[in-house]
Amino acid sequence: MSQMNLVEAVNGRISVVESVADWKESVVLSGQLLLGDGCIDAGYIDKMIKTCQELGPYIAIAPGIAIPHARPEDGARKVCFSVLIVRNGVNFGSHNDPVYVLMAFSTPDKTSHISLIQNLAELLLNKGEELVKRLREAVSPQDARRVLEELLKSV
Repeated sequence: MSQMNLVEAVNGRISVVESVADWKESVVLSGQLLLGDGCIDAGYIDKMIKTCQELGPYIAIAPGIAIPHARPEDGARKVCFSVLIVRNGVNFGSHNDPVYVLMAFSTPDKTSHISLIQNLAELLLNKGEELVKRLREAVSPQDARRVLEELLKSV
């Protein structure tokens, strides 16, 4: 079986919003994209928020980008990613604020997502600034998917 790539892991779970009330709302919205596709149980979203509260804003991993998630045992059913674009940004209390792109993920075990996280890390290392800029300019989820596909091909 070939490895799933990041675009396949997102699989259309992309949403674009102008703004959110706070970081919790952004985490909920990114989690709802996973929930809607059966990637997670409903309680996983609360665990994503709790994880951020307990461990601090570490999920803001790069300028403009956060990766909200919880543990596999918190209700993850399968490996999935979602992309929430917040055009006006949201603050997590991190030096990487404001966050414009949230890439929430779920994984049913401790290893299934590793190649995807490596894929994401490579993308952020090589094209992070361009990724954030171009996703903020995306006019639709389909446009955002095209940006992701194009940038992934170039890393």
